[in-house]
Amino acid sequence: MFLRAQEPSTANAGARDPRPLPPQEHVAAAAPVARTSLGSVRGTSAGGHLVFRGLPYAAPPLAPRRFAPPAPPARWPGVRDAAATAPACTQQDYGWNRADHLHQSEDCLTLDVGTEALTGRRPVLVWIHGGANYAGSPGDMAESPIVARGIVMVGVRYRLGALGFLHHRSAGGGNLATQDQIAALRWVRENIARFGGDPDRVTIAGESAGAQDVGLLVAAPAARGLFRRAIMESGTPGFGLPWRSREEALRLGDQVDDALGARGDAAAMRSVAAWPLLVAGETTHDQSLTDDSYRWLRTTVDGTVFPEAPDRLLAAAPGVDVLIGTNRIELDLPGGHTRRDAFVALSYPGREAEARRFYRLDQPEPRAGATDRDGTRDQRIATDATFRCPAQRFAATMARRGGKVWRYLFDGSATGAPTRHALEIPFIYADQPLGALRLIDYWANFVKTGDPNGAGLSVWPAADAAQTYLALDAAGARVAVPPVEDVCRWGDSL
Repeated sequence: MFLRAQEPSTANAGARDPRPLPPQEHVAAAAPVARTSLGSVRGTSAGGHLVFRGLPYAAPPLAPRRFAPPAPPARWPGVRDAAATAPACTQQDYGWNRADHLHQSEDCLTLDVGTEALTGRRPVLVWIHGGANYAGSPGDMAESPIVARGIVMVGVRYRLGALGFLHHRSAGGGNLATQDQIAALRWVRENIARFGGDPDRVTIAGESAGAQDVGLLVAAPAARGLFRRAIMESGTPGFGLPWRSREEALRLGDQVDDALGARGDAAAMRSVAAWPLLVAGETTHDQSLTDDSYRWLRTTVDGTVFPEAPDRLLAAAPGVDVLIGTNRIELDLPGGHTRRDAFVALSYPGREAEARRFYRLDQPEPRAGATDRDGTRDQRIATDATFRCPAQRFAATMARRGGKVWRYLFDGSATGAPTRHALEIPFIYADQPLGALRLIDYWANFVKTGDPNGAGLSVWPAADAAQTYLALDAAGARVAVPPVEDVCRWGDSL
């Protein structure tokens, strides 16, 4: 099924719309063959849509390349088959990602391409999937109907969990997932013209952890010049969390080393099976978090990929055009209700008292019914601190740097229950209608021109000093601004 595994339905990453997508007409056609810089590949053709799966953009990250930056892949003779679904990167089973868990491999640094034709110069959309940096894959994103809007779609796999984010004192590592994504963008730069794409019109997009990765690519010096625009759905470079120092990251690595009994031996860390390594990574404790399931969402300033904290890099980086937004309610409170006081203190350092007064935390807990679209008080706190406020600050940073910014608030639940995390994905990339709205048209216009507006669409004004945004729900699209008394003014994290 299209978009079969995009984002968790647990408290860690929200729920997806469970309704199946409508069947699509497919007509078999001759298998297309494309040439890349490494060799030729044979994909599939159906309904005028060409798809190439599992194209390697880096060498297999297996021992001794585990914990090493991505290396160039080897050339191949003849024509490589690119018809079958490629394995997801190694991950544990969380239920929502079972299909990816059952078809996974540590040899996973590949991408998929969907295109209308191998000729032409169409804009390119590179999708970086979500999944809390633990799990997930691009699924069938290369088959998205957005391709029929004249866009070349690329879906990227990258190392997850401890394999992609661990820093070890002797084995290496550190922000490897970001380096994987940069390697994929370099592949796009070199090869996408052979698939009918324009390497000078690349937009990077992602949701949740994928949106975080997009924001980090905007900040990373090594990624500059590899894309022109960015789409960030429900995620920012830091998710409102404090940056992690390299020394803090190495201490997490020490915990994994101890759990595996590696005794600081790099060879032992590279030779242990991937499964116990992932499990050991999920036993680590970060004292700066109220919920350790966010461990791989706390960004590490390693001095290499990120020579400075991402907020400082962004403040000096060239501005890019950005489409950014959040859902009305995203997730539950990290760590649960009993950790609320600690979470508020973490989110609003030095302004905790003001934030407590804003949410009336010293008053009795209000009741929230099953159809209360604002969710519980805990959900509002989590959504504001982790998603809405950081997105607002990221938008302001990009605007100051000269980029045009388009903000949205999505509230598309059709059941009357609160809109949750990741629910917008099928409304955009599977062209599921939201009332009379077709959100895919806004997104496609942005990819093509840097402006989501177009014929037949309600006007979407660019964000301004008032942080103007477009509210999207089944009733239509309307222009709005954040409330004057906004808790976001008491924080400064991205």
